[in-house]
Amino acid sequence: MSTELSFAEKHVFVAGGSSGINLGIAKGFAAAGAHVGILSRTQEKIDAAVAEIDSLGAAKAAGFSADVRNPDDVESALRGSFDAFGPIDVLVSGAAGNFPALAKDLSPNGFKAVVDIDLLGTFNVLRTGLEFLRKPGASIINISAPQALNPTIAQIHVCAAKAGVDMVTRVLAMEWGELGIRVNSIIPGPINDTEGMRRLAPTPDALATVGRNVPLGRLGDIEEIAAAALLLSSPQAAYITGAVIPVDGGWSLGGDRVAMAAILAQLAKAPH
Repeated sequence: MSTELSFAEKHVFVAGGSSGINLGIAKGFAAAGAHVGILSRTQEKIDAAVAEIDSLGAAKAAGFSADVRNPDDVESALRGSFDAFGPIDVLVSGAAGNFPALAKDLSPNGFKAVVDIDLLGTFNVLRTGLEFLRKPGASIINISAPQALNPTIAQIHVCAAKAGVDMVTRVLAMEWGELGIRVNSIIPGPINDTEGMRRLAPTPDALATVGRNVPLGRLGDIEEIAAAALLLSSPQAAYITGAVIPVDGGWSLGGDRVAMAAILAQLAKAPH
């Protein structure tokens, strides 16, 4: 069995692919030889992302302006990418919205906005995308979040939405397995240079504290999430489906490592 992850002439479609982790995933597949379609809302960001992917060499890229909350928009984007590159081999659903708000301060519209983008948007991309997938053989990757696993203060909307995304992953793995389609979720941990980390840890001190609480002692990089997506979509992962996989340096294991370090320091000073 070859260990090289080649996606030469494969077709990868990334919803939310104009920035952050999703753009990193798109670039990772392009660097491995895939042609990439990306969906995003902002044309300026789409154009910049397509140019960045095109600069990687042999891979071709196409961008489509669409709102994942609108099934007709999603269908148009998927059809455009299908017409350009043929059946979709890898479908990545990563469009997301987030902002911190305590439940008592969160309006119903604010809650709905995140659920509509994260959960309904994922459903729209996957349900609509089924028509355009290579069958058998396609891989679906949903981009989840740590809030799907861990109750998080000021993130009730994201916790609910991303937990729903992971259940969508499991249900569709069961329903679409007979079609030869695999469906998995990746849960990125604290990742450098992402909008989520800029919002949730907006200062260098906050970032440093987060890093110290990761068992591996550092924040992750976008390229490490892309590597996980490539592996899960490769022949080496042909028997993996319905999995929800944290790629987080151990973050989801829980425990406040900073507090634990302080306790251990105090114990070390205590008389024996």
